[in-house]
Amino acid sequence: MLTFFLATLGSLFSVVNPLGAVPIYLTLTSNSSKSHREVTARKTAMWFMLILVVFFFAGTYILNFFGISLNALRIAGGLIIVNSGYGLLNSKFEERRISEGVEVEAMEAEDVSFTPMAMPMLSGPGSISLLISLFAQQSEWVSRGLIIGVIATMALLIWVVLHFAPALFNLLGRGGLAALSRIMGFLVMAIGIEMLIAGVVSLVSSML
Repeated sequence: MLTFFLATLGSLFSVVNPLGAVPIYLTLTSNSSKSHREVTARKTAMWFMLILVVFFFAGTYILNFFGISLNALRIAGGLIIVNSGYGLLNSKFEERRISEGVEVEAMEAEDVSFTPMAMPMLSGPGSISLLISLFAQQSEWVSRGLIIGVIATMALLIWVVLHFAPALFNLLGRGGLAALSRIMGFLVMAIGIEMLIAGVVSLVSSML
C-alpha cells in the first residue's frame, strides 16, 4: 500500500508541478501583503483538493453522461500529459500556463485562489484525467481511499510550496526552477506515454 501511495503521489506531483506555478503565483500576488498571500496559498490548496476530489468521484459519471469511453479519456489525457511534459522538457518554462488576458484580469482580482491558481494552473486536464483513470482502475475502496490521501497530501505540498514561494524563488532562481521543471517534464512524458499506451491497448483489445 505504501508503494502504491508513493507511486501515485509521485505521478500526481509530476503532472501538477507546483514548482512551475511559483513565478506566476508571485506575479499575481506581488501587490498583496504577507498575510493575504498566506490566505491565498491556503485557499488555493483547499480549492485544489476540492476540485480533484469532486472529479475523482464524479468523473466516470460525467464521462457516461457525454458518452465518452474510459479508453478515449486515457488516450486524450495521455496526449495532454505528453504535450505538457514535452513543453517542460524543452525548457518552455517561460511559456504561460494561463493566457495573458486571464493573468491581467487576475492581477485586478482580490482573490486568485480558485481561478487561475487552483484551476486551471494546478488542477488541469492532465491531473483530472489521471485521477478519473485511477478511479476506474482501482475498484477497491481501500485503494480509492489511499488516492484521496494522495490528493490531500498533494494539497498540503502545494500549500508548502506557495507558502515558501518567495524563499524558493530567491534560493533557486528562475534558472533553478526551470531545471527542476525539465526533470519533471521527463517524468510527466513517461506518465503520459504509459497512460496513452494503456488506452490504445484497451481500445484495440475491445475491438478484437
